[in-house]
Amino acid sequence: MTEVFAIAGFLAAGGFWLSAMRAREVAIDAARRACEADSVQFLDDTVALSRLWPERRGGSNLRFARTYRFEFSDTGNNRLHGTVQVLGAKLQSVQLEPHRLEPVKDLSALV
Repeated sequence: MTEVFAIAGFLAAGGFWLSAMRAREVAIDAARRACEADSVQFLDDTVALSRLWPERRGGSNLRFARTYRFEFSDTGNNRLHGTVQVLGAKLQSVQLEPHRLEPVKDLSALV
């Protein structure tokens, strides 16, 4: 009987690890796309898990909600922070710290 619990524990740990890796890949992709959209540099090409909690929405199955932090730069010599929230393997939100926008180089385009 102990072997059954050990195997179940290993399978649960493996499933959790796989879901964590999938969520992390979703977060990295979302952070990269958000940085590209705002014309800022995504630093270190990685995210760091900052919060993990179980969540159930709308009577669905229990899933893990994760918040990841990442860093980006708008000038190339500073570090600003952003967050990505993922529920299961589904992206919920991406937020970037306020930063400078690239100035318009051709003012005739505004007229």
